Amino acid sequence: MTRDGEWIDHHTQEGVFVVVKAASRYVADCLKDFPGCSDPTGEYGALYRPHHFVGLEVNVSVAHAALQGVATGSPVGFYADVVATAKRDLRAGETLDGEGGYTVWGKLITAATSVERNALPIALAHGVTLLRDVARGETVRMDDVDLSAPELAQILDLRRETVDQLVAER
Repeated sequence: MTRDGEWIDHHTQEGVFVVVKAASRYVADCLKDFPGCSDPTGEYGALYRPHHFVGLEVNVSVAHAALQGVATGSPVGFYADVVATAKRDLRAGETLDGEGGYTVWGKLITAATSVERNALPIALAHGVTLLRDVARGETVRMDDVDLSAPELAQILDLRRETVDQLVAER
């Protein structure tokens, strides 16, 4: 939004983007051909889509992995995290309704900051009950919600392993 509170056309809030490194001179030259797409050297480029269709895109990724054994992404480390952020003042006892709902939105922060804040990943912000009030714009923390449901045990174990690995690498 502008400082006057007006929406900026073609803003990135609802879209997705990725920064890529050109693997060859040819790719660098292609990136440079599109204004605003690359850095001055042409080595890095930003690719942007104004919409992110999770429900459609996940299916394609799963199909590629299951049918062709091809991953659509291969993370090499835990560098960033999308965490739950209060859309409005939230009260203890409310149930979070996850990404796309009315209670929280996902905010990308560094993994180190996420771990330091004990931030709640957006993927865990659905169907969990708040234990304390959380102000609008504040990051929801893992200890702000009830994560005692048995069906969350395995995912919480995997989260701990990921966090432990980041801490060990420091």
